[in-house]
Amino acid sequence: MTGTDKQASGNQMTGAEIVLQALKDNGVEHIFGYPGGAVLPIYDEIFQQDDIQHILVRHEQGAGHAAEGYARSTGKVGVMLVTSGPGATNAVTPLQDALMDSIPLVCLSGQVPTTLIGSDAFQECDTVGITRPCTKHNWLVKDVNKLAAVIHEAFRIAQSGRPGPVVVDIPKDVQFATGTYTPPDARDVQKSYQPKVQGDLNRITQAVELMANARRPIIYSGGGVVNSGPEASKLLRELVELTGFPITSTLMGLGAYPASGKNWLGMLGMHGSYEANMAMHDCDVMVCIGARFDDRITGRLNAFSPNSKKIHIDIDPSSINKNVHVDIGILGDVGNVLEDMVRLWRALSHKPAADRLGDWWANIARWRARNSFAYKASDDVIMPQYAIQRLYELTKHRDTYITTEVGQHQMWAAQFYGFEQPNRWMTSGGLGTMGYGLPAALGVQIAHPESLVIDIAGDASIQMCIQEMSAAIQHNAPIKIFILNNQYMGMVRQWQQLLHGNRLSNSYTEAMPDFVKLAEAYGAVGLRCERPGDLDAAIQEMIDVKKPVIFDCRVANLANCFPMIPSGKAHNEMLLPDEATDEAVANAIDAKGRQLV
Repeated sequence: MTGTDKQASGNQMTGAEIVLQALKDNGVEHIFGYPGGAVLPIYDEIFQQDDIQHILVRHEQGAGHAAEGYARSTGKVGVMLVTSGPGATNAVTPLQDALMDSIPLVCLSGQVPTTLIGSDAFQECDTVGITRPCTKHNWLVKDVNKLAAVIHEAFRIAQSGRPGPVVVDIPKDVQFATGTYTPPDARDVQKSYQPKVQGDLNRITQAVELMANARRPIIYSGGGVVNSGPEASKLLRELVELTGFPITSTLMGLGAYPASGKNWLGMLGMHGSYEANMAMHDCDVMVCIGARFDDRITGRLNAFSPNSKKIHIDIDPSSINKNVHVDIGILGDVGNVLEDMVRLWRALSHKPAADRLGDWWANIARWRARNSFAYKASDDVIMPQYAIQRLYELTKHRDTYITTEVGQHQMWAAQFYGFEQPNRWMTSGGLGTMGYGLPAALGVQIAHPESLVIDIAGDASIQMCIQEMSAAIQHNAPIKIFILNNQYMGMVRQWQQLLHGNRLSNSYTEAMPDFVKLAEAYGAVGLRCERPGDLDAAIQEMIDVKKPVIFDCRVANLANCFPMIPSGKAHNEMLLPDEATDEAVANAIDAKGRQLV
């Protein structure tokens, strides 16, 4: 008798059947996991049904990042399934990654039988204790009759408020036990967690009045706009059009406003554009929407946007006034707040003068003229910036999703790949997890099987989760791994050059694999390109192949990622490409900066 049949005849099921039924009732179609002894009853139920597809990864970290990519690209909750002990501990990195970047994730973990908990049994660990700091909430379910309600609540908590990861730890005897299944609409909702989604109308009115009187305004948007859903991105674009304000974004917020938009200043922060950072420094009113003022954005806090009035819209009450004091804090879902803000702006009795921002836009035009993303082109060697530009030009009209690893290539991708829509850019922002991009691409491809999915990678990062190429082959996921291969841990080498007297300690990789042969060993396609003149044809070949591809793009070894705000410096103390001489770098970076890297 199947779980569905048992639900119809008294709702009596085993714990493993309850898990599968609860997943189905929460709309789950794919889960990413790796089997082990403590979850075998659940895997046995997976075998006996066809509603949910299980994607077998090669490492639990890969399961988590794949679930993150799936969630980020769809707006749904990503689901991972791991066994007890090392299965759970291997999940910690993606759980923390999801927590930092507000990605909704449900992690189901097996646990030793309840009678053995605390006895140091085989593959036992304190999963709840270990994952408490890296989840929104977690549960150890000891009563099979509570299992369904806990799983339903886990999905609610993961995707409501500020999204994030949760863990449900299920002992093996609970999976075997028989209990009553509780449908989602029959459970008791945890009353202590009721996120506030509607913003205070008085504060929104004050914010609109402040914006209407601004002379040097800027909108600073973040991943919260993307998380709020497509309607929030539409409202953000409408607000920019109505106000005429310039707009910048965090790394996680790319795509919420189109890169081709006339008011777009580019990404801000440590490797952001000169115009975005200068506008943030000199603005008189800043509207922060769904971002959290992290250190990669603010630079030196006591010099961050020193003369501005700050408005902060966020659904997480702990984020408001946490790092930067703001003048108007608005707690609520950014989509709801933006809807009110647009409506109130349209209703203003005295419309702001259309030309009042003329001088401000003139300043921005002068900053733009510095062309802060400029680089020295070459006919002999592929510059990494050029590689991203050509990748963008050859894929921008396609149904394309981009993931990245972490490092220089990630920053160049953010600078040179233009995103027109939200949910097309998957990267590890807050935790900066090397190895994220390949399994994330797998998750994106499973969610969007007909789309072009490209992981922009570095030669060091890609090796951290390279084993997931095997999962891509098994599940017919034709992901493209576009490696900017400079033979170095690029960002580490750059910091060593600039901060540590060019003492390149362990940042050069002397035993680099042959990526083409490695691809072929997995059953994928391997491509290599070394000259700029051959790049377009090679990228096109990569696109046209209907299998997973590893593209070894050999780029300039010692190229640095500029512009750059040195640690401990303010936005108006950026290093630009044409200023980055050894003497300029030495003058820009002081002892305090060295300590803050």
